[in-house]
Amino acid sequence: MRLQRILATTAALGCLAPLAACEEGGRPDTPAASSSTAAATDTGPLAEAQQYLRQFANCDDLSDRPGDPRMPAGDFPKAGQWSVKELGVCSDKVRQGEIAIAVPADMKQFQEGYKKYVLDRMDGGDGAYGLESRVLIGKGFVAFPTSTKTALALVRSDLRVLTCNPGAPVPKGYKRENPLVEHCNLSDFVGSEDGSGSPNLETPQDPAGEGEKLGQPKTGSLGLPRAGSIAELRTLVGSSLDCKKNFSTDPDAVAIQSIDYAPVVQGNVLDWGVTGRALCGEPAGAQRARNLSWLDTVGDMKRLQTKAKAAQLADFKDDGKLKQTASRLLVGENIAVETNSPSSRHGLYQLQFLYLNCMPGFSAPSGYRLEKSQVEGCVLTNYEPDHPLD
Repeated sequence: MRLQRILATTAALGCLAPLAACEEGGRPDTPAASSSTAAATDTGPLAEAQQYLRQFANCDDLSDRPGDPRMPAGDFPKAGQWSVKELGVCSDKVRQGEIAIAVPADMKQFQEGYKKYVLDRMDGGDGAYGLESRVLIGKGFVAFPTSTKTALALVRSDLRVLTCNPGAPVPKGYKRENPLVEHCNLSDFVGSEDGSGSPNLETPQDPAGEGEKLGQPKTGSLGLPRAGSIAELRTLVGSSLDCKKNFSTDPDAVAIQSIDYAPVVQGNVLDWGVTGRALCGEPAGAQRARNLSWLDTVGDMKRLQTKAKAAQLADFKDDGKLKQTASRLLVGENIAVETNSPSSRHGLYQLQFLYLNCMPGFSAPSGYRLEKSQVEGCVLTNYEPDHPLD
């Protein structure tokens, strides 16, 4: 897979070489002076970023010329987009790559712009977009290394890889930090399809491999979340669901259903293998119910998935599709969440919850997770063909 680069090619014309070099016949279309000289005489944001980068990788011949041929082609924000105010590029010849540098006026606005761009690409059919992100967030600047080796060198610093594709893993052993936007990750894990990135010892087997049934690999998993209680589960789901203020474990409240929000688990919860249950959202009162979701602790996950499979297939049999008001079951190791909100599920996928999909003939595009479920004929995935991640 090609490396995904979010770079920029337009910026104000300028010369980052020393003033003497510009006065002595230097032309705007000539390469800038070496990084060591430029950084010593220029204290602007680009030069300061270069000085920081050079502690961990080469960053030579810094230039902010919009026509610099080293600026890689591809999809990227222009100057002025995502609040980007300055752009530059330098070279890491040792690792045979370039490093583009963007200086945004508002880092949150930049991250929001990148997130929207990734999700728009995924919604357009490129489900793997952003899995191997090279967007490295720093303090006041963003670096875009074109070489995986350069990216690996830079994450030894405080720079962190921004990923907004829900399928992008952060395996155990790597740092996970909170970005300025929800449902994205900052980490020191550099993904790469060819295996040249950060080592991932949790890579699962391909469930579509020879001799294996779809969704039934013998071993391997990127991991599922777990919680020791409903209270821990409530904390875990955080801002993905409406659980902070609107939360109840009262049996009467938990049993509430709405025309707009249908739970997966119905009737006696013990028959489903559920040991604890809570309701998030606003039950119907003076107005219609809003944002209803259910949290479950699970004592028998196979029982839960077996009954959920039967309910899903019964719903599908009616008209060949699932009802929009029907919740989807997202599972962890010993917990589950039921919600019919695509945006909530997007956040839950970031927490490594996976959707139990039992639809006949289901397959997931490259880049999405597809793992073993506990019942035959179902898979656990973060791909929803009827509901693109938004």
